[in-house]
Amino acid sequence: MGKKQTVEVLVEGGKATGGPPIGPALGPLKVPIPKVVAEINEKTKDFKGMQVPVKIIVDTEEKTWEIIVGTPPTSQLIKNELKDVLPQNEKKKRPRGAQQPGKEWVGNLSLEQVIKIARMKRDGLMANSLKAALMEVTGTCVSMGIKVDGMSPKEFQQKLKEGYYDEILAKENW
Repeated sequence: MGKKQTVEVLVEGGKATGGPPIGPALGPLKVPIPKVVAEINEKTKDFKGMQVPVKIIVDTEEKTWEIIVGTPPTSQLIKNELKDVLPQNEKKKRPRGAQQPGKEWVGNLSLEQVIKIARMKRDGLMANSLKAALMEVTGTCVSMGIKVDGMSPKEFQQKLKEGYYDEILAKENW
């Protein structure tokens, strides 16, 4: 095992290039930059339009690398899914959640969107099943004023616990 060097960069999902910041950081380490960039783009393609933290661990003797992709916060993934319908923050011009969660609803995620977010966050969740992951993601919806499958997140979670979605979830590969 050779000497390891770590390069940490922030890239737009699926749009990394061999230019700065990746190329100049990897050049001296003598690894094939196009291959590393292609792997980063493959691993970050689900985060299009979002900045994603990426850690590249290079073994300088073996000329091998490992890429570890971080994930944006769940709230950011939810905002990204609903960016066209959420109200905008006046100063920052970015989507935001409800001003009064629980009293005000500013968006609605479909079951498919919640599953997509759970898959994106899979490595960062404490969940060991898709059902548990959906509970975590919809927990964030509670504090953002986002409905899930047309109902309040707490109603959705209750139906999830009661097995209402079990048949659909059984078809999903977790």
